[in-house]
Amino acid sequence: MTAYRANYAMVSLQEHLGPDRKGLDVPWATFSGDKTDVHTFEVPTDDPVEPYVQMQVYDVESYDHELLVNGTALSGFDMPTEHGWQYWMDTITAARLREGENTLQFRRDGDTDDSFVVGTLTINWKEPVE
Repeated sequence: MTAYRANYAMVSLQEHLGPDRKGLDVPWATFSGDKTDVHTFEVPTDDPVEPYVQMQVYDVESYDHELLVNGTALSGFDMPTEHGWQYWMDTITAARLREGENTLQFRRDGDTDDSFVVGTLTINWKEPVE
């Protein structure tokens, strides 16, 4: 039986998504419009299992925004709707983590006037112990 250990990568975005800068008074966040920059993180194994992501998000008003991992959107809704800061967890099922460099990016639903901030994300997985 293979033994596993937990591992993770932390990525800080601090990006404001919205139709314009005036949607939220968050001068500490970088305004990014309809999508965040593409951020990278490393996975040191070719066999990551049971991946999930934890995220800090601020003032989300729509369920239709998406988190893309390696260019693939997570299944279902990715973020809760609520005023103020929220901490949310979602499994990574439709997307796959791979050994080496991986990417993540948030894409805002352009059909809404929602403005929100993406803070810090932690991507978690299990990997075989060698």
